[in-house]
Amino acid sequence: MDSTASTSLTSLTDLWDQVFGSQPDPDLWVVIATMVAALAVIVPHNVWRLSRNAITIAHEGGHGLIALLTGRTLTGIRLHSDTSGLTVSRGKPHGLGMILTAAAGYTAPPLLGLGGAALLAAGHITALLWLATVLLIALLVMIRNAYGALTVLLTGGTFVVVSWLAGPQVQAAFAYAVVWFLLIGGVRPAFELQAKRSRGNAGDSDADQLSRLTQVPAGLWLFLFHAVSLCSLIGGGRWLLEV
Repeated sequence: MDSTASTSLTSLTDLWDQVFGSQPDPDLWVVIATMVAALAVIVPHNVWRLSRNAITIAHEGGHGLIALLTGRTLTGIRLHSDTSGLTVSRGKPHGLGMILTAAAGYTAPPLLGLGGAALLAAGHITALLWLATVLLIALLVMIRNAYGALTVLLTGGTFVVVSWLAGPQVQAAFAYAVVWFLLIGGVRPAFELQAKRSRGNAGDSDADQLSRLTQVPAGLWLFLFHAVSLCSLIGGGRWLLEV
């Protein structure tokens, strides 16, 4: 009995150290290569049409998380093949909780990237991968359509495979690529929204909803989205490159 308990305790200690301990930083060339890889799936329009699904997952997940944290009742999240999404929550149709929930979408991907960059700068590569996996599993519970479930399952499955089966170097490269993708990919949607609004095609966007909730012009909310994404990219990029 004592031997079994000791072995179990040792295994748990090893697992704790593996997940929450620090791992060595990758070489600078790996960090730069993952940045280039992220740009390669963000800049070309045809590729972006597919890779943008991952940004939508973070966008709608941001809405859902803040809805829960502000006391709203999250009823479901839907992700669509055109990379749009919808998060539905119940609660007061006005007030701070509704404002924060509406503001969380466009700010979630870059802020997640910034948080990921902070973890990587501290050497917590494995913790980042496990935390992302947990968040994706929690999101999957709230998905209410088949395409959304498939998208989250594929994304989460990739994190599980890398976390459990890949070696340290592959895990590091994957983690840096994901964070670069969130930081750089988090910038583009705000510019896309600005272009749509200039053509009059986004009357019910998050910025316009926030404008109706706060009586603050939608353009100022759009400026906030730009400021958060660009500042996150600058700050997170500095952390990632300081290896």
